[in-house]
Amino acid sequence: MALSALGWVLANEDRAARLLALTGLTPEALREGLGDPAVLGAVLDFLCGHEADLVAAAHELGVEPRTLAAARDKLA
Repeated sequence: MALSALGWVLANEDRAARLLALTGLTPEALREGLGDPAVLGAVLDFLCGHEADLVAAAHELGVEPRTLAAARDKLA
């Protein structure tokens, strides 16, 4: 779920830049951390912190926004 959400974030250049700016991740750290629960959690935190993105991502992924939020809780 988090990897799919990451793909959605990265599909938009402005959104991807905002993810990097707000999380402090670099593109390299993001690539290297694809299996790291902390990195994946940061992606879901990013979405949960901006309701419009959370709703849009959930819609695109075919899930409820609360499902993405619950996925974040499972990574914590």
